[in-house]
Amino acid sequence: MKEKLRAHANIISVFIVVLAVTFLLGFKTGEYNVSQMALVSGVDHKNAPTNLDFDTFWKAWNVINEKYVPTTSSTTPTDQEKVWGAIQGLAASTGDPYTVFFPPVEAKAFGEQISGAFEGVGMEVDVKDGILTVIAPLKDTPAYKAGIKAGDKIIGIDKKTTQGINTVEAIKRIKGPKGTTVTFSIIRGTSTEPIEISVVRDVINVPAMKTETIGDVFVIRMYSFSAQSADEFRKALRSFVESGKYKLVLDLRGNPGGYLEAAVDIASWFLPSGKLIVSEQSKNLAFGNEYRSRGYNIFSDKLKFAILIDGGSASASEILAGALSEQGKAVLVGKKSYGKGSVQELVEITPQTSLKVTIAKWLTPNGHSISKAGIEPQIDVDFDVEKFKATGEDSQLKRAIEELDK
Repeated sequence: MKEKLRAHANIISVFIVVLAVTFLLGFKTGEYNVSQMALVSGVDHKNAPTNLDFDTFWKAWNVINEKYVPTTSSTTPTDQEKVWGAIQGLAASTGDPYTVFFPPVEAKAFGEQISGAFEGVGMEVDVKDGILTVIAPLKDTPAYKAGIKAGDKIIGIDKKTTQGINTVEAIKRIKGPKGTTVTFSIIRGTSTEPIEISVVRDVINVPAMKTETIGDVFVIRMYSFSAQSADEFRKALRSFVESGKYKLVLDLRGNPGGYLEAAVDIASWFLPSGKLIVSEQSKNLAFGNEYRSRGYNIFSDKLKFAILIDGGSASASEILAGALSEQGKAVLVGKKSYGKGSVQELVEITPQTSLKVTIAKWLTPNGHSISKAGIEPQIDVDFDVEKFKATGEDSQLKRAIEELDK
């Protein structure tokens, strides 16, 4: 069973199955022949390396079995838990924070997260330059209301350091039952002094979008790219068309992304059939996928269109903004986007476990790698926090509207 979670992104190596089967069989020789193991497991291992020396692995395994004493903060792992840990280490050896193995508990939690409803604080996190970083708090969630901001660096969770943490472990520590509290130690901006922010967990229903009219401008605010986003956007566009207006602002600020399919569907409302939206650059370049407009393309040249982006706009947000900008359909206003432009595939290892692996990177229609530099707006505008607090004026939205009024 394979489900591709492109752009918010999500794979596997068959060698992992060999490794797990080897452990479970108690196969403790220093070397083994992969083709013989393939006969045992029934899995095709033609691409797996042969004659691997596992002496050092089994020596470490035996040392742990013979000598490890659990501390007050840990327990003795079962053999199966050690297998899961070994596969997690294999995934971590890539050095890619998006390539992650999910043991049973974590796999269940991840499934809940991408389904759109879970208990936690409501923010997307990522390991960037080795530091756990907030991509964006989702609108109206506990994290958002507590004042956590895109770009915040989380150096501690409940007084425990996040140094060396991966996203799976971070999410595990952040999530928890409704009504409980989690405290973050955060470094913000250029400050070197951490601030403490406590957040009370709640049931998080990932919001889709909201619409409003400001003068003769129709504004669509998208908060995520969920499985429902394409339908929700279609409804919002219907309201826009029925309003008789021709000035549109799509607000993708703080939108951490999600499903590629939603981004492709939304872009298709503005692009002729066959126009390139995004392409993949994979390990084998001959098999890179291209995603093109489905050709809904209902708008004439009369449409005036601006898209708001910022440092919290990631993955599917960057794909959509990059495509519509480079294809000449929209002007980008705000600040440079996050730069989450890799492709992951989620693959089932066992019915209870899965592996999320990076398989490619995203390229805009003009061939720019989103991961390298994010998406740059044509009109660079800071968000004036103090003015917003004092008057409610959104400096970036105001500048976008001024551009559409020209």
